Amino acid sequence: MPVSPRAKARAQTMADILRLGREHLATDGAAALSLRAIARELGVVSSAVYRYVASRDELLTLLVIDAYEDLGDAVDAAVDAAAHSDPSDFRAQLAALGLAVREWALREPARYGLIFGTPVPGYAAPAERTTQPGTRVVVRLVGILDAAWRAGFRPNDGGRPVSGKLAEDLARIRGEGGLAVSGEAIATGVLVWTSLFGAVTFEVFGQYGPDTFTDPEQLFRRSLDLLADLAGLG
Repeated sequence: MPVSPRAKARAQTMADILRLGREHLATDGAAALSLRAIARELGVVSSAVYRYVASRDELLTLLVIDAYEDLGDAVDAAVDAAAHSDPSDFRAQLAALGLAVREWALREPARYGLIFGTPVPGYAAPAERTTQPGTRVVVRLVGILDAAWRAGFRPNDGGRPVSGKLAEDLARIRGEGGLAVSGEAIATGVLVWTSLFGAVTFEVFGQYGPDTFTDPEQLFRRSLDLLADLAGLG
């Protein structure tokens, strides 16, 4: 069914609003986002923009979803390429995932900060709209770990058992995801996940200091190797 000119115009206007929102996010920060400022750049009255985006919070939500989806697409493309090259090389798939996250974050520091940095005062992302895109990377990571488990790989975590509420939580996660990987291995995977993003966050936000590491990518790749060892990915 052909798209009407009106629908095309609306889609273009929304794309322009998001583009300008990303630009303002990078130059002014999330807390300073203004629909009035975006309207000025579009050359329209602010009421015209409000017909597309009802509030600053709605614009933030759209930018959060946009950032999560863009990051998820980058990760999927990288992992798919690694898996296509060798479906059994789970270490390479983890490395591809981690490097894709790092490259995206360094290329898009403002957008990374929006979704993984300091919360915007007075704004709470609506879970019903942001949870699915926001979990794409960790779901892909769990998929790698689950496939590795099914192939016979086991984490090098000392065989530490889980119990109590943690065991219940992990059992629920296994059931919801239809996972074969054990609860203990998922717990190890959580450490891989948080360590990976912690390393990216330290680099993006300059927490290492300007002169500590002359080749931070080399440090990051070493960290990925250690995390792959912990996860038992060969």
